[in-house]
Amino acid sequence: MTEHLTPLPAGSLSGRTALVTGSSRGIGADTVRYFAQAGANVVINFRNKAPRAEKLASELRGLGVDVLVVGADLTDPESVQAMFSEVERTFGSLDVLVLNASGGMESGMGEEYALQLNRDAQVSVLQTAVPLLGAGSRVVFVTSHQAHFIRTTPTMPEYEPVARSKRAGEDALRELIPSLEEQGIGFVVVSGDMIEGTITATLLERANPGAIASRREEAGRLYNVGEFAAEVARAAVDDVPADNTRLVGDTGSFAGE
Repeated sequence: MTEHLTPLPAGSLSGRTALVTGSSRGIGADTVRYFAQAGANVVINFRNKAPRAEKLASELRGLGVDVLVVGADLTDPESVQAMFSEVERTFGSLDVLVLNASGGMESGMGEEYALQLNRDAQVSVLQTAVPLLGAGSRVVFVTSHQAHFIRTTPTMPEYEPVARSKRAGEDALRELIPSLEEQGIGFVVVSGDMIEGTITATLLERANPGAIASRREEAGRLYNVGEFAAEVARAAVDDVPADNTRLVGDTGSFAGE
């Protein structure tokens, strides 16, 4: 359980609204929980985990904040537009957008799916959200060191297509930074090492047994879901770093560009 972590001061986000994509479970769920603990009204987005999203919503409403639950397929622009229309109807505007949802290791998906979700959908979600994001708002993109450093440091073959698609998404989003800054919207990439207990780590371990233990030994320690989510939540309120990048966990094994 991660509820004992309170990375943001109580009341520090009162009157603000935050949306986290892919927030029915894992890093997204803990991030949205931290925002609610800080007093923000929150939007829980899910693709196909409605009962889990509703259960989390009930928990967070108990904190005295307003919670909107919206299902959306982020690879479908109409679905994304419908989600933000609902956010606008309910809250009027948005102060924090966390681009957390990603994928590509799921079985049965076409080769192009990783790029559609990790690059094209991320840009589509951000561009659709911009009219709701006013001056002083913040966008956070969640990625991994394995993706962020993929151009200089090889990763496991099983993860490489996902890593490259995530880096392509990061690059496409970074191209939007000047226009975001003109509108007073801050943008931060949060990159973390492998995170214990995530779906990606589970799938990697299945494809490459021992991968997680090997990385843990190399790095010294790995963050768990709650710890990494706390860093994502802080990135939404801390000053934007000069290079728009917040690196979480060991980077000694990764070569910079």
